[in-house]
Amino acid sequence: MTVDTGEQGEAGWEVDPDDEWGVAVIATVGRQLKLRREAVGMRAADFGEAVGYGEDLVYKVEGGKRIPRQEYLDRADAVLDAGGLIAAAWEDVKRVRYPKKIRELGKLEASAVEIGVYECNIVAGLLQTPEHARVLMEARQPPYSPDDLERMVAARLARQSVFERDPAPSMHFVLEEAPLRRHVGGTMVWRRQLERLLEVGRLHYVTLQVMPTNTDAHPGLDGRIELLKFQDGAVVARSDGAFNGRPITDPKQLRIVELRYGTIRAQALSPRESLAFIEQLLGET
Repeated sequence: MTVDTGEQGEAGWEVDPDDEWGVAVIATVGRQLKLRREAVGMRAADFGEAVGYGEDLVYKVEGGKRIPRQEYLDRADAVLDAGGLIAAAWEDVKRVRYPKKIRELGKLEASAVEIGVYECNIVAGLLQTPEHARVLMEARQPPYSPDDLERMVAARLARQSVFERDPAPSMHFVLEEAPLRRHVGGTMVWRRQLERLLEVGRLHYVTLQVMPTNTDAHPGLDGRIELLKFQDGAVVARSDGAFNGRPITDPKQLRIVELRYGTIRAQALSPRESLAFIEQLLGET
């Protein structure tokens, strides 16, 4: 098997040293891999060649410095004849493979019974197609490394599993008109993104609204808003233009964010008008 030590052949992602839980999980998995390799008397270089990765990356994974991908663990399990024990470590690894902040957001969204989002500059992450998400990530400055780019795109798309929940949460989105007109990624990528919005907007548990450009000033001009409500009555909110953008749970502060979000929804086009507007955009190409 050919050894690939380039970016595309890397065994995983860098571990965030500030992510204590992630560091602990990956360190444990790395030690298990090393002990198993040494138990069968295989050198790191030979093991790396057998699984298709460079020796330096083998040491990084075993030292808890890199988060292994599932294919790495599967190959390691087969090479070391571990009977599925190493491959099973993926269940722990997959819980920490994305950055801590994204994991925390995804965890909240995964348990919310109601999700409300206002997005002013881009299409909301929960609504992005893979191609659209990648183009946005590629535009970042300073740029992501190729490996980190893959990680961030995968993390954004993983949050969309919320649509697969049964029962699904009630979801409300308000998107500004301007980002919908921007041909991000070219005409085909842009069209597919608009088609995705139509698909989602027609789901019975989703309300999608467009804020037209030719409207009066509204509370969303300060930035993005997200409201998450839970089965036990708890609410978590975040607003770029209030409370330093940090998550809030204080009832008085929540009322302010909810008032702003409610005003935004009232000023936006109705769901029916919004879907018609998106269809009109598609028809203009």
